[in-house]
Amino acid sequence: MVFDAAPPAADERAPWAWTEFEARLRARESRYHIHHPFNGRLNRGELAPFQVRGWVANRFYYQVRIPQKDAAVLAHCPDREERRRWLERILDHDGRGDYEGSNAGGIEAWSRLGEATGLAREDLWSHRHVQPGVRFAVDAYVNFAAQSPWEEAAISSLTEMFAPRIHADRLAGWPSLYPWIQPEGLGYFRSRIPLATRDVEHGLEVARRWCSTRARQERALEILDFKLDVLWCMLDAIERAYPDDLPEERRP
Repeated sequence: MVFDAAPPAADERAPWAWTEFEARLRARESRYHIHHPFNGRLNRGELAPFQVRGWVANRFYYQVRIPQKDAAVLAHCPDREERRRWLERILDHDGRGDYEGSNAGGIEAWSRLGEATGLAREDLWSHRHVQPGVRFAVDAYVNFAAQSPWEEAAISSLTEMFAPRIHADRLAGWPSLYPWIQPEGLGYFRSRIPLATRDVEHGLEVARRWCSTRARQERALEILDFKLDVLWCMLDAIERAYPDDLPEERRP
């Protein structure tokens, strides 16, 4: 005799209260790439110019792909007001108008950081220094956004909860640690602190609405872990690509 398989049991666990769930999200900071050994060296002023340039060139690939990730969020979002709010993120990165001053956008600001470190603009935009591991990790993130419900893709951006500290650390330390970097190149870090704060508020609103069950709350934590892994893997690849003894002819 053949018996039908029993239906999966319903998840009867109560969702965490919002304050506890938000605390669990924020506790993921312990896995943020601010704690990566390479970032530690970067912020202590221990890297040679070629290593800083390698980091800047590889992170530029991430900057360029972020608006494409945000466009994927828009493509899946059926709510007009949510789309109008999310659209600001694309403009924040792609820029506005003449790309001057507050119109620059994150991509242009990062390219100016690259030039301030001594990288040629064409070397940045051609991605010639981008490591396979960095490309793989960033593309995986964009593909996740393209294949997921928009709420899940939105939640993945909550790593920005931890970003203001990393930007503030660079603004505080780099002028004295890396005096060879032209100061105007640090504008990206300065601009992102208020924007990240605004974006986190929106992302947390989405999480609070969508994560109405324990299963969805746990899914949100998994998504945040995935994004943290993306950022960590990028630094793993960069650290491996630019050891202290890298031959001169291979240095950016």
